Formats: sequence, C-alpha cells, structure tokens
Amino acid sequence: MALPLLPGVSRDRKIGKEKFHKPQYWGFCNNVAMLVGEDKPGIGGELLPGQKLKPKYSVFPEGMGSDAPSWVAFDKQVLSFDAYFEEEVPDKNQEQYRIRYCKIYFYLEDDTIQVLEPRVKNSGINQGTIVRRHRIPLPPPHEDQFYTIDHFNINIEVIFYARRYKIIDCDQFTKNFLRKMGFRLNPPADRPDDPYTKERQKILDSMNPLRPYERIDTLKQFLEHDGHVLRFFCVWDDPESMFHDPRELVLHYYLADDTIDMKEILPVNSGRDAVPLFLRRDKLPKYAPTGLYQPGTITNHTVLNVLGNLVGNKGRYILDNRKTGAVHQEFYKDSDLKIGAVINVWGRKIILCDCDEYTKEYYRTKYGIEDFTPIPYKAPPPPKPEKTFPPYNGFGSEEDSLCSCMGLLLKPPKKDFKKLMEKDRYGLESNILRFLAKLVTDSPIDKDRKFLICYFLSDDTISVFEHTQRNTGILGGKFLERGRIKKPGQELLKSEPSEYFKAQDLFVGAEVCFHGHNFLLVGADEYTFNYMEKHANEFPMADVGVIIKKLKDIAEPRSREIRQVFAAADPEHTKLIEYDPFRNLIVSITDGAFSEHEVITLGHYYGVRDEYKIDLHYLLAVAQEKLKKNNFDNFEQLSAVLTYNDCEKCGVLPHETCRTVCKSFKLPLADEDLQLLLTMLEDDHKQVDYKKFVDGLNWRENQIPAFQTIKVLPKNEDEWGEQPPYLPVKKVKYLPLLDDLFGKEE
Repeated sequence: MALPLLPGVSRDRKIGKEKFHKPQYWGFCNNVAMLVGEDKPGIGGELLPGQKLKPKYSVFPEGMGSDAPSWVAFDKQVLSFDAYFEEEVPDKNQEQYRIRYCKIYFYLEDDTIQVLEPRVKNSGINQGTIVRRHRIPLPPPHEDQFYTIDHFNINIEVIFYARRYKIIDCDQFTKNFLRKMGFRLNPPADRPDDPYTKERQKILDSMNPLRPYERIDTLKQFLEHDGHVLRFFCVWDDPESMFHDPRELVLHYYLADDTIDMKEILPVNSGRDAVPLFLRRDKLPKYAPTGLYQPGTITNHTVLNVLGNLVGNKGRYILDNRKTGAVHQEFYKDSDLKIGAVINVWGRKIILCDCDEYTKEYYRTKYGIEDFTPIPYKAPPPPKPEKTFPPYNGFGSEEDSLCSCMGLLLKPPKKDFKKLMEKDRYGLESNILRFLAKLVTDSPIDKDRKFLICYFLSDDTISVFEHTQRNTGILGGKFLERGRIKKPGQELLKSEPSEYFKAQDLFVGAEVCFHGHNFLLVGADEYTFNYMEKHANEFPMADVGVIIKKLKDIAEPRSREIRQVFAAADPEHTKLIEYDPFRNLIVSITDGAFSEHEVITLGHYYGVRDEYKIDLHYLLAVAQEKLKKNNFDNFEQLSAVLTYNDCEKCGVLPHETCRTVCKSFKLPLADEDLQLLLTMLEDDHKQVDYKKFVDGLNWRENQIPAFQTIKVLPKNEDEWGEQPPYLPVKKVKYLPLLDDLFGKEE
C-alpha cells in the first residue's frame, strides 16, 4: 500500500549542482510499516550496491558566474530542432503515406517540449501545434522518466506518444549550446520529399493557362504615390445654360492609379441641385476623333478565327497573344494636364485655370515647368457697400444706440470682459492711476482748489474728488461721478463714435478738460509712476529710451556747455545734485519742450533711491490677501504638522523645515515672499517661531487690513502748485545721464 508524498519534499535545480530529494513511499512488509521503492536508500542514506539514482531533470555542467537557478539562467532560451514524421494514409489511392515537417522546441528552463507544424496553404490538414508544451515521458519501459537534454541530437529518432520523429537538423544556437554541453553532434540528415506533394507539383508545372497571362504591375505606382493628389481649378462654360454662366469645378488627379474625379463648387443661392460629384472617380478616356467606341470594341483580349467558315460554317477561335487588331484607348495622364489646357470630359470642354502649391511643385520637379500663371475665370467681386449709420439721437449712450442699428434683435453693447478681468483690482494691485490736479482759471477762489483724479484701467472710467480745505467755503468730496468722459470739441449728434479720454492722455503736466472744467495735472502717486514706467510701451511719457533720445537731439549741439552747467551745480564734486536744480536745468535746456512727467521719469531713472526696511505688518497683510483670494484656511492642520516636526517641543523650527512643510501644503505664496517672511521671523540661531508664523497668516482669526500708502497731498501746501506731491528721488546722479547723452568724456 503506497501513501502520498511526504510533506517537505522539494527539488532544487542549479547550474553545476543538482540535489535530489526522491519521493519516499510508505509500505508494509510483514505488517510492519517501512520505506519501500526502488530508490530506497540503505543504512545511513547511502546507496545500495548497484543502485543508481535516475535524474529527473537535465544536469548542466558547472560554469563560471553566479550560482543562479535554471529558470533564471535559461529564461527565454529554447533549443530548436528540425524534424519530420511519416503518417500513413490508408484511405487514399494517390498516396500511401505523407511526410510532415515540424519543429521541436526544447525549453531549457523547465525541460518542457513543444512540437509545431508550419501551416501550408490549401493543405487540408489541421496544422499548427501538434504537441502542446509540457514535459514528455520516455517511451516504455521507461515511462517513469522524462525527456532531458541528453536525449536530443541530430540525425536521431525520438518517440513522443507512440509517434516517431526523425531529427534532421537544428539552428546555430542549438548547435553551439550542445557543443558547450559536451555533446558530439551528428551530421545533418537529408530532408525527404513528400511523394504526393512532388507529384502534385509536376501536374501544376505541366498545366498551361487557357489565356495569355499578362502581368500588369500597379503595386509599385500605388506604394510610391498613395495619397498624392493633384488639384486643378477648372471652369466649364455651359452652352445650354440659360444665362451662359460659367460653372466652377475642382479636378483631382490621383497619382496612385491615374484616376480623375471632379466636384462642382456651387455659389451661394445658385439654385442648382447639390450633388456629391460632378464626375465620379475613374480613368478619363480621351475623346476619339470618330466618337465614342461601341460596347465590345475595347476588350482585354482578342481572338482569331483560324478556319473561317470552311468546316460546316463553324469557326475555330484561339486567343491572339499579339493582340492583332486590338483597339487601344488612351486616357488622360498627368502629362496632359496643365494650366490653360482644355480637356474633354465626356463631351464637355473643361478649361484648367489654376492649381494648388503641391501640384505646382510636382510639375516643377518632374517636368521642369516654371510658368504657372493662372487664367482669370472669376469676375471681380463687387465692392462691398459701405455701411453707414444714422447719427446719434441723444437718447441713451452712443454705444447702446449703435447696437440698435446692428440687427433686428436689440442687444446690449458688449464690454471688454478680458480687459476687465486683467485690469481689475487684485490684492494690492489696484490698477488705478491717481493724479493730483488743480483748476486752470483766473478766479482767486477756484485757483487754490485741489482735486484727485482717478483713472480706472479696467473700464477706462474717470472719477474726480475734491480735497476739503478749511475756511474756504467749498464743500469737498465727490466732484465728478465715475464714468467715461468725452474729449472736448466733438459734435454731439454724429454718426461716428466719439473719442474718450484714455490712460495715455493723463500724465503730470497735461491739461485736460472734463465737461467744461480745465484741470492741470501737477502730480501723481508712487503706484502711478511705477505702473507707467513698467508699461513704457503704452505710455511714451514714461519711456526712458524715448526721453533720452529726445533730449539727445536737443542737447547734443551744446554738449560742452551742458557739462559745465551740471558741473557748476555740483561745487563739492559729489556727482549728485538735488532734484530741484536738476529739474530746473532740464527745463532750461529743453526750453519747455519736456513735460513735467518726462522730467520726473528722467530723475527717477538716474536718481539715488532711499533704502527702506520692509515692514513685517505690511508683508503679513500681503500674504493674508493672497491666502484669502485662494481660499486657503487649513491653518489648524498646518500648525499640527509643524508641531509634529518639533521633536524638542521648543516652539521653533529651522528655516528650511518650515519652508518644506509650507510647500507640502501648497501654500499659495511665491517662494521669494515665503523666504522673506520666514527670514523676518528668524531669531539669532536661524530658528523660526512657527506659532507666530501661523498666527500671522491666519486671516480668519487675526485679519490684518490690506493697505497701500498713497501720498496724496504735499507736506508743504504753500508750494504744491510748483512742486509735485510725490518725488521718487531726492538726489540725481548726473554723470551717467551725461554719458548716455554725449558718451564718456576722455
């Protein structure tokens, strides 16, 4: 009685080593349980005399390299053998047996074998996999063992499930592998022919076709020119049309098979039926002088009557290999198509008038044609009538009245939504230009009135506020409602749209008229100067390059004199002069040709700017504004993560640790702003108080109102008319200005 395999039995296959743990079976002898079987070892596990262990897997010799298992070392390595086997055919008289060729694959990783037969067209036999991949046992009486690499060689026979295969050859990889394994390879055997296949081939070779075979190779032309199409623009003057109007066509010539199709271009409201194609795709025959050929005239083959009517009025016909008397019809080729050519499309005279760029390049390359002058076939389009609008009637806005003339359905005027989104207030970026102004008048009361003009870049509107002054009897506050303001001197009721004040019309020194009130702009805030200099391409008065070029054209003839004047203004040789003397010098040199804004821009560019310390309160206000705009309020989790990273629980963390944690939360702050904020919160040991940092960013509990310092009025109100309320600089470096104007002095 045999029992199942003992638990823990395993097999270990390695290159150069092979360990066998043979399966042991329990049996009974004299009613005593003991190990039985032919592989039962002796005392101490030693082999008995004459006992040999049979290896169940291929044994590979020891080699160089890593001691890897076979399924790793021989992964995807297969031995390929060419073989054949004979198959009896008892039910056919034409053949007694068949020779079937096959491939035997031996997989080195697991000693599995697969037999495949290549498929032969029209064989009528089920071909493909003959033996699926698995380990094949040896024929009896050794069916308890399996085929290994030792059982394969050239010019030998192997038996798989009672079918005998003769190995006749193998590939080069198999030969090299077997030689390295120490096998002596036999010479390759001859490959026998299948008698029935050989007989069938003789019959096929002896057969002659009943008709002459002509091979017309069109594959090369198709492969070279597939997708290549020539396009011509044609015209057909239809004589049967009522008004003899020309009909526009597009001709496509397909280079892959020399076919042509045509499509008609129908103008709008032509009244003609729209059809897919004017001419379907096919070869276009040339019109014969005698007219169209009768059906049956053009055939692929011709026949000859060799006997005539001599024998019982019956003829004897054979195929004419030389095609005597065959009618050859000519078709239009690419060489027949060119601009100006007239082709006959089934009785219709079509004129080729123009072609596209690809067609021109094709004829230029193949035929060397350079003249592609198109033939005019279209009448010039009539000029579009100028659309005139009635004059403005005074009701509503001009834009709203103009929209009522655009269509039957009234629509409100469209606003520039893109400009509104780009120039709307965002954080501390107000996009509002503020100017200080005064009235241009001779009235002593109105002469001292002070106004603030605000220009909104989002919608080009203007509002005016008046500064409240004590004991003047004039109420301050809103002077002009926000809205677009027309430039003066325009007709009220007219067809053309009115011109409005733009941002380029406002600058320091400009004189503007708002609804009959003349204002002189005498100053601006810091944001206005910075914005105009940043967008110098839109504001020529703030473009330093244009100002220097303009000043150079004026001052270049007096370069030596101007250098002496600037040197006299700096008696202590500090290379710096105050802004007031600098302004007076520029005004005297240009003789009033420069506006006040151009002088300020020049002084700002060459000035010495005061260094200032960034206020932490201001920086936190900017950060809170950005967090609020992006709806970031995950401050509790941010504080918890920072506290978790504080292993010593001392309330501070390194600068880089805080920055990394903030980046992991995707804090919507620029990296430079975050770095600056953390630097300002550092102590002497480069440690950041993260609780103070989170509390400062928490705009929900500790909100800091956003502010922007705008200096509207000068400190000295008595000098406000001549001195701008805001000066970007106090001192100006005049030597770089002179070097840019006249070059460096030797």
